[in-house]
Amino acid sequence: MADSEHSSSNENFKDSQEESSEESKLEFSDDEETLIIRMFNLVGERWSLIAGRIPGRTAEEIEKFWNTRNSTSE
Repeated sequence: MADSEHSSSNENFKDSQEESSEESKLEFSDDEETLIIRMFNLVGERWSLIAGRIPGRTAEEIEKFWNTRNSTSE
């Protein structure tokens, strides 16, 4: 029974690690932000095209960053 308790605490730890690594991926450098803004002004919502200019970033990450940063709370 102690083994099953230990394994579920490991699962919770893994889940929290995955969440924190996903949050840290959404932290973009100033250069990346500038490039995303410039590329968006040129090509619009073509996230995969923008992601192709930023090594290590996916289209989904860039779109999520853009939508989070530019969302309007009304």
